[in-house]
Parts: sequence; structure tokens; C-alpha cells
Amino acid sequence: MALPSLAQAADQDVTIAGTQRPIAATITLPDGDGPFPFVVMYHGTGSNRHEAGNGYDLLAPKLAEAGIASARFDFAGNGDSPVDYVEYRLSTGVQDGLDVIAYMRGLDQIDDARLGVLGWSQGGTIAMLTAARTPDVKSLVTWAGAVDLSQMAANQLAEAEQNGYAVLTFDWRTPLNLSLGWFHEVRDTDVAKELAAYKGAVLAIAGSKDDVVDPSVTDTILTAAPTTDKHKEIIEGADHTFNIFSGDMSAFDTLSQITVDQFKKAL
Repeated sequence: MALPSLAQAADQDVTIAGTQRPIAATITLPDGDGPFPFVVMYHGTGSNRHEAGNGYDLLAPKLAEAGIASARFDFAGNGDSPVDYVEYRLSTGVQDGLDVIAYMRGLDQIDDARLGVLGWSQGGTIAMLTAARTPDVKSLVTWAGAVDLSQMAANQLAEAEQNGYAVLTFDWRTPLNLSLGWFHEVRDTDVAKELAAYKGAVLAIAGSKDDVVDPSVTDTILTAAPTTDKHKEIIEGADHTFNIFSGDMSAFDTLSQITVDQFKKAL
């Protein structure tokens, strides 16, 4: 039986059944018949599949131009997800990503063996865990990826223990209910230790002016990964969102080009 196909060279919004819940995703395929390598993108805290300043929406067509398919999706409680953020934890983020990977591998234009993962901030955490736990990931790229989340909302642990969740507030969006389970998984998960199981290529990228995830975390990532195919890039003058809200797209354009080049080489 032939595998299903999607149309090429355009963003296509889909709903993936998912193991835990329906997952809202956007797929971008290159022109042609394929089979194409593919990248799954993991978004950061409080964001969605489009990412800060629509950063993932900007990256996807650049990947397609390079002959690389991509999928970006909403974690539980973000974007078009039908559930509350209280259902999000590290483990659920990993499983949602695995469900997206399985969906992509069900398309006849996809080369199942040529898989890359990309994560921004906490999305980088999930991407690292996915790479560590999924032996066939060939390339991992992190944008300001976080290895240790233990300080995030640390002063709200007591609130989560009392209510089952803590309310996270943001300047740019409505509050999110962060579950006690998330706190427990962060406490019990050693991302760097797990990354030692990953054998594929690694590229860790950060901005020199990132005040959310210290740029030195790129060194932590490279130290943890045992592969010899590992590199870091520090983009001078860039903040945690690579200046995408500043009106100057030069840092983000550099970030995108480095990322596309890495996946072209590694996939």
C-alpha cells in the first residue's frame, strides 16, 4: 500500500492523533518527489510551533530550498494544542516529538533514516533528550538550548506542591499552569548524562548576549556529547531570541544559514 503524500513547497497545517493528545503541527516539504531528509523543530517555553518572531516559520522554507523537509508542532497547552499546559512535562514533550517523527515517516516523500532535531531554549532540552533516547537521530542542533532547568520557576515549587501546579506569568502571553510533575522530572533528569548516549552530529548555537541561557552552556553540551562531530557557534551581539524582535535580522539570518548548512552536511 502506498504511503500518504502531502503537497510540496507550501506550509500545511495538520493534526496528528498523538499518543497522549492531538498535536497541532505544520509541515513544509521541498519541491520534488523525494525522499527527503527531515527535521523536527521543538519550541521554547511559552512559545508555539511558529516560535519567537515566527522564527521557525522563517527557517522552514530555507530548509525546503536546501531539499530538507520539516515539521514544527505545539507542545501541550501552547499554540493550537487543545489541552492545558498542566499536561506538559519533559517526558510528554519527548513523546509528542516522537509522534511527529512517526507521522513524518508515514509520508512517502520522507527518507526515514535521515532525521534531524532542532530545539530552541527549553525546546533544546527536549531535542537533546530525544536525540539521547532515539538512536537514529543523525543530527542535533540547539538554539540557546538549556541543559539544566532547575532554576526555572524554582521559587514556585512550594506553590506547585500545594496546588499541583504553579502559575507562570509572562509579558507576552497569558499565564501557563506548570505542573508539579514538571518540577519532579526536571529534578530527576540529568540531560548532560543522557546526552552521553547520543552518537550523532551536534551543533550548539548561542548568542553572546543571551541573559536567559548562558552562552557557556554550549560548552556543556559539547562536553556531554561523545561524538567527534560536534561544534558550537556563538553569534556576537545576539540575545536569547537572536535579536529577532529588534528589527535587525542579521543575527537571525546568520543563525538560519548556519543551521541549514549543518543539516545539509549531517543529513
